[in-house]
Amino acid sequence: MMKPLVLASLFAAASFSAQADDKVVREAIQTLVPNASIDSIAESALPGFYEVSLGGQLIYVTTDGRYLVQGNVYDIANKVDLTEQKRNGARVAALAEVPRDRRIVFEPKEVKHRITVFTDIDCGYCRRLHQEMAEYNARGIAVEYLFYPRAGLGSESFQKAVNVWCAPDRNAAMTRAKAGETLEKRECDNPVSVDFQLGQQIGLTGTPALITEDGTLLPGYMPADALLQRLDGLKQAATQ
Repeated sequence: MMKPLVLASLFAAASFSAQADDKVVREAIQTLVPNASIDSIAESALPGFYEVSLGGQLIYVTTDGRYLVQGNVYDIANKVDLTEQKRNGARVAALAEVPRDRRIVFEPKEVKHRITVFTDIDCGYCRRLHQEMAEYNARGIAVEYLFYPRAGLGSESFQKAVNVWCAPDRNAAMTRAKAGETLEKRECDNPVSVDFQLGQQIGLTGTPALITEDGTLLPGYMPADALLQRLDGLKQAATQ
């Protein structure tokens, strides 16, 4: 049996080595992007590479910091997209930090599925999605809105989102705004900036962005029946 002191020394050496590689990878990335916001660096399932979370994106960097790879890593034997699986987990963790009272929720009495939708008041397909809210709810799909004004902080779309949030009846205000109605300009404590930053953190590139309960990102509008079929399929796959 290996002596405790020897075992502890091996663990310490392994930890030091990992920290050294971590530093090499961090420095390598910063030579490319000096102000890079590195969220995490972890060992990858891909031999010889570290997995780096960088501004909502996942990249892979060799342990010597020489090569950087962008793309998805697939486990062929198990038919699993390991990169997307990791992204899904990150989305679930991030959205778990958003309480219900920071969302605008449209839900049926009996909920079969819940989706989080990052929306822009002026986005055409966002409006189309909202026009079908009754159909989504009729199929047991609850829609929980967060804001993602694509034009950015301080834009006209941003202010429209604030107007909705600060209205006495947020659900009614959302429906009116999505129909193209100009709402009264309002100001109050609101989560629009935080929502927008969260969307950037998890790597959104457009709206509507639909995120399922398991963290799967479904970019773009989907008709109610197609969405229900997709959600049922994801739930069934999760139980297998």
